[in-house]
Amino acid sequence: MNRRQMLTLIGAAGINSFSGYSSANESVRRTLSCVLTPQQTEGPYFVDEHLHRSDIRSDPSDGSIKEGLPLALEIRVFAAATGTKVGNGIDCKPLAGASVHIWHCDAQGIYSDVTDSSFNTVGKKFLRGYQVTDTSGSVRFLTIYPGWYPGRTVHIHFKIRTDPKYARAREFTSQLYFNDSITDLAYARQQAYARKGGYLPRTRNEGDSIFREGGDQLMLTLLETGEGYATTFDVGLETG
Repeated sequence: MNRRQMLTLIGAAGINSFSGYSSANESVRRTLSCVLTPQQTEGPYFVDEHLHRSDIRSDPSDGSIKEGLPLALEIRVFAAATGTKVGNGIDCKPLAGASVHIWHCDAQGIYSDVTDSSFNTVGKKFLRGYQVTDTSGSVRFLTIYPGWYPGRTVHIHFKIRTDPKYARAREFTSQLYFNDSITDLAYARQQAYARKGGYLPRTRNEGDSIFREGGDQLMLTLLETGEGYATTFDVGLETG
């Protein structure tokens, strides 16, 4: 697509329990409606690691586990039925067989397998992975609440690739965001998020130029659990 677009669902958001990942009722899914919302930049830290896994907290190179509050993230991908209107949106159906990649920084704002001015993590593969959507269009990840780094608000990158056997395969890239007040509470819960080497002011949503380009449509609704947080985000893709 010359102008890549994503559709976000209006209807059942369906936050899952941290341990059970219960899904929304299928009768609700069939009435979902989609509206257009913007794609966002891939950023400099995407690496196609081919890590097919659900729990992305570990580093396969040494088995270490990244510290941080557990975050259970379900992403549900839907295909827009071209020309089928529901209210002000488009009728959507679950999209099976799509690859959903996520990647983000650790509690200290560091990405794996990249070279940056302040770190070199080449060979490490923590907090990266992909899953393939099931028949209900869902993928599920277990990760940590992301940290932050100067200039950017707290976020998770995601990329969706539809099955290449389709006549018009699609790739869509965007980012997910967190409520600043919840991030304040989350960071106070665990020492892993304490900044090293002096005080640095954290960039909040309104101060992030990328967030201001549609980030309010990419906000996660979090459910606090005994150990961390759980959330579901619904995505619809224009595949026709």
